[in-house]
Amino acid sequence: MSNTPPPPPPPTPTPNFHARDLSLTLAGIFQEGGGTTGPREEETHVEISSENSAPGKSRSDYDDFELAEAEDHNNIDADEDEDEDDGDNKIKKRKKYHRHTPEQIKEMEALFKDSPHPDEKQRLQLSKQLGLHPKQVKFWFQNRRTQIKVEKLRSIIAKNSSQNSSSYTSGNNQENKSSFDCYTGIFALEKSRIMDAVNKAMDELRKMATFEKPLWIRSYETGREILNYDEYLKEFRKENSDTMQPNKSIEVSREKGVVFVELSWLVQSFMDVNQWKELFPCLISKAATIDVVSDGEGADKLDGAVQLMFVEVQLLTPMVAAREVYFVRYCKKLCPNQWAIVDVSIDKVEDNIDASMQKCRKRPSGCIIEDKFNGHCEVTWVEHLESQKSSVHSMYRTIVNNGLAFGAKHWVSTLQQQCERLAFFVATNVPTKNSSGVDTLAGRKSLLTLAQRMNRSFCRALGASSYNSWNKLGNRTGIDIRLSSRKNLNDTGEPLGTILSAASSVWLSVSHNVLFDFLRDENRRNQWDIMSNETPVQIIAHLAKGKARGNAVTVLSIETEEKNMWILQDSSTNDYESMVVYAPVDINGLQSVMAGCDSSNTAILSSGFSILPDGIKSRPLVITSREDENGTEGGSLLTIVFQILMSNSPTAKLSMESVDTVNTLVSCTLQNIKKSLLCED
Repeated sequence: MSNTPPPPPPPTPTPNFHARDLSLTLAGIFQEGGGTTGPREEETHVEISSENSAPGKSRSDYDDFELAEAEDHNNIDADEDEDEDDGDNKIKKRKKYHRHTPEQIKEMEALFKDSPHPDEKQRLQLSKQLGLHPKQVKFWFQNRRTQIKVEKLRSIIAKNSSQNSSSYTSGNNQENKSSFDCYTGIFALEKSRIMDAVNKAMDELRKMATFEKPLWIRSYETGREILNYDEYLKEFRKENSDTMQPNKSIEVSREKGVVFVELSWLVQSFMDVNQWKELFPCLISKAATIDVVSDGEGADKLDGAVQLMFVEVQLLTPMVAAREVYFVRYCKKLCPNQWAIVDVSIDKVEDNIDASMQKCRKRPSGCIIEDKFNGHCEVTWVEHLESQKSSVHSMYRTIVNNGLAFGAKHWVSTLQQQCERLAFFVATNVPTKNSSGVDTLAGRKSLLTLAQRMNRSFCRALGASSYNSWNKLGNRTGIDIRLSSRKNLNDTGEPLGTILSAASSVWLSVSHNVLFDFLRDENRRNQWDIMSNETPVQIIAHLAKGKARGNAVTVLSIETEEKNMWILQDSSTNDYESMVVYAPVDINGLQSVMAGCDSSNTAILSSGFSILPDGIKSRPLVITSREDENGTEGGSLLTIVFQILMSNSPTAKLSMESVDTVNTLVSCTLQNIKKSLLCED
C-alpha cells in the first residue's frame, strides 16, 4: 500500500516582470487587469455534450494490464477480430489466443534481435519453420515492440518524476532528443505526419477560440458557453470524420481570462514541463516530455517547437480517478503580440498500441495568449477531451459530467491564481495592512516559499494519482474514509519515515464561499480543530498572496495547557475551487524562516481541505430584483486529508493505533464542521 514519492520538483523560476511593476503597490498592480470533431455516423451512439465527460483511469488501474502484457508477450498472441458473412448478417468472431512453446519463443526472439520489423517473406518462412500461422508471427512481433515501448515510456516518466535538477528546456537537453529523420522515435511516427497533424490542430484551435454563434451558445441557466456540436461537425467534418467511437464521451469547454504575467515567460512556462507543473499544482500530478519532435526558431527556440508529452490530471479527491493523456504540444507565434499553444493526441500511432493510452485523449485543445502591453496577458482556453465512459461516484457525477472538473474554467482559474501569487511574491512594495509579523522582504519570500511547498505537497497527497494507492476503511460512523501510506527516505522537506494519509469527501449543503470563509477564519478554528482543544487562536503573521481577501498565508499560535503550537496556514481561492492547507511547524524553525533564512530543509507535513462547488445551480422559484434570491449556489464538495508520521522507520508496518488516530481525526473534524454550519445529517 506504500508508494515512495519523488523529491519535490525545483521551484518555478520567477517571472521576469518589468522593474516598474516591482515598485508598484499591490493595490495598483492589478488596476488594469480584469480578474478574474468528423461527422458522426447515425448508428454510432456517443454521449455528446459540450460539458460532458467521463473520467479516465489512474495509473494503478493499468498495472494489471501492463503486468499481464509484460509476462505474456512472449507466449500469447491474439488473432484479429474478423467479420464472417452469414447471409445478410455479419457475425463478429471472438479473438483466439495462442500460447507459444519455449522453442517457438526462442526462435522468434533470435530473429527479433536482428530484425524487429521482419518483412512478409521472413514472417512466412518463420511461420513454416515453427508451425504457426503467419498472423501469429506478425502479432507476436507487434506485441514485442509494444512492450519495449511501454518499458521505455515508464523509464522516461520515472526518470522525469525523480529528477531534482534544473528545469528541462528543449534547447539544452540533447539526451531526450531523437532524430526523427533517421529514427522514428518511441511511437514510430514520421515527423511529416506529426507536423501535418499539429498544423491542422492549430487551425481548429484558432477557430474554436475565436468563433462565436452559432458554434458557441451561452447557457441561460449557468452562464457558461456551450458548444453547438452540429455546427462543430459541419465546420470540422474532414478533420474528425473517424474520431467518433462508441462508449466514448466528449467534453468541450471554453474560457477567457486575464493574467498578470509577461507573455514571453508564460509561453516559456508551457514549453518547460517542470514550470508547467508548477503553474497547475492542483491539476497536474505527473508530467513528462517524452520526446522533442522539433526545436523551434528564434533565440528562445519556442516558435514552431513540437514536443511529445505525457500528463496525469487529477481532482483533489480520492473519489475521482486521475486521467492519463499522451499528446503532442505545438507552440506557434501567430503575430508579434499573440502566441498559440495546441495539444492534440494523434491516432493510430502504432499497429498494436498499449490500450492504456487510449483511455483519454485530447482533440485539438490549448490556448491563445495575447499580450495586453501592461504586464497582463489575455488567455483564451479551449479544452476538448474524449474519454472512455466509466462510472463516477455520485457526489462528483455532476461536476464531471458537466465538464467542470477537467474543463477550461478550472485551468484558467488556476492559472490566474498562480500568476497572481507570483506577482505578489516578487512585489517589493507591499501595503502594510497586507503584511504583518514579517519585517523583511527576505522573510516574506521565505515564508511564502515554504507555504507554496506545503500547498504542493498537499495536492500530491490528496488526489487519486498513481502516487497514492487508496484503500477504503470500514467506519462505524458511516463516513467513507480512505487510507494511503508512503515512505519518505531522503526528502528533508518532510519528516523521514512512514507517513499515513487519511482522506474523506462529503457533500455539505452550504455554498463554496461560505465553507471556505469558515475554515480559514482563525476566530472559528476552535470550532472544528480538535487539536486546539477549543482554545482561542492568535495570529503571529499574515501575508497577502492575492487580491481576494482569502488568498493569504498566516502563522497561527495555539496555546494549550500542554504546549504552545505554531501552525502555518495557506488559504487560496479562485472562481472554481478553494483550499485551506496547514501544518504544525517547529517554532524555532518557523521563526528562522520568518527572519529570511532558507526554508528548504524545514520539515513540514500538510493536512487540510479542498472545496469545490457541487455544480448544481437551481432556477429561482420567484423573480425578484434582489440578486441573491434569483437562484441558489448549490452545495459544496468538501475533501479533508490528514497526514501523520506513523513511524520514524521507513520499514514500519501499518498499525491499528495509527489507523484509529486518523480515523478519529477525520470523523470528529467532519462532525464538528457539520455541527458548526448547521448541516448535520
